[in-house]
Amino acid sequence: MASTPTSNGNVSAPPPRAAVIGANRIPFGKAGGAYASASNLDMLTATLTGLVARFGLQGERLGDVSAGAVLKHSRDFNLTREAVLSSGLDPHTPAFDVQRACGTSVETVTAIANKIALGQIDAGVAGGVDSTSDAPVVVSDRLRSTLIKLTRAKTIGKRLALLSALRPGDLAPVAPSVNEPRTGLSMGEHQAITTRQWGITREAQDEIALQSHHNLARAYADGLFDTLITPYRGLIRDETLRADTTAEKLAKLSPVFGKDSADATITAGNATPLSDGAAAVLLGTDDWAEQRGLPVLAHVVDAEAAAVDFARGEEGLLMAGAYAVPRLLARQGLTLDDFAFVEIHEAFAATVLSTMAAWADEDFCTRKLGMPALGEVDRSRLNVAGSSLAAGHPFAATGARIVGTLATLLHERKKSGSGEPVRGLISVCAAGGQAVAMILEA
Repeated sequence: MASTPTSNGNVSAPPPRAAVIGANRIPFGKAGGAYASASNLDMLTATLTGLVARFGLQGERLGDVSAGAVLKHSRDFNLTREAVLSSGLDPHTPAFDVQRACGTSVETVTAIANKIALGQIDAGVAGGVDSTSDAPVVVSDRLRSTLIKLTRAKTIGKRLALLSALRPGDLAPVAPSVNEPRTGLSMGEHQAITTRQWGITREAQDEIALQSHHNLARAYADGLFDTLITPYRGLIRDETLRADTTAEKLAKLSPVFGKDSADATITAGNATPLSDGAAAVLLGTDDWAEQRGLPVLAHVVDAEAAAVDFARGEEGLLMAGAYAVPRLLARQGLTLDDFAFVEIHEAFAATVLSTMAAWADEDFCTRKLGMPALGEVDRSRLNVAGSSLAAGHPFAATGARIVGTLATLLHERKKSGSGEPVRGLISVCAAGGQAVAMILEA
């Protein structure tokens, strides 16, 4: 960005750009697997501690740290600050929690990047964590009310009266659920509807899933994650990765969503597995990185959030990315061809395919976006290091995983290229009919 004259005739310096300096995550675990006894705080602390160690930040006071979780216990009310206090950072480093469902850690990256761009801070950390193994179990409203009253009861007689009023049914826990409150449907059931609307085939979904596993396995073999992952609780790579999966194995799996339809196509193989894990990204100004001898992998260019009215059936629950990305590209004057890498979060293989189909559909783009179709995504640029189908999807951690991976890919491409800017595009759908998109550039 060019310098601009101020009102007194002096030339002001351009605002600082937020640089992605590095990232760290723990390998993602499968639900009930290696991290079955790990809490959100355990995993986020391990991730931040690994980041501090990797970049020599022990005792460093950063401008801010932002992270969050989707599935939180009441004990996690100050989750990020508690993790910072155990991370090795200077305890004077402030922290705050954010939650935008599956887009949480793209949102935390945006928040920290914006603070840097405004000149409020020189450096900060963004991230996210989630555990489906340690999901909160809710008690009935009647039992909860009784337990609260018990803490206030002054006499044994009052306490016994409260307890005697309970019935066996009041003691039954409410199973954890991520169903949409406005529809009662799960994400998978919503995606099954969208999949049928866009005519996405089972074969096309299995192909995306197969490529995700093979690309992730290749990325591990190529050493891409050597500077991005800290082993944790015996895991050195993502627990749900199946490097040996084949199209034949995927084709044998039975549908798990949309089973009321004869053409159900979403299986456990082409849907994201329930997962545990955490990820974090270190951001700062170029000067801050240079002063500490740290690399600059890429810069945050811009971000966009979008939402759709899924509850009234006007759009699919996970289709907001079809709106966020076109708006972002229009604002920046870019096309899909301007990106070396495109990262679309694989909530389901069908989510990726329906989103790309919408971008390429002239009627959809004209009628719903008021702009020409974006065109086709070059598949050779799509999720080249694997994504959520293979790595897993600890809801709030996925965005930071993607940002760290993409920044590393851009940095490596820039080093081996002509020196021209190299861009990457991110699209992450989220519960509630939302999505976040981001552009990185090296």
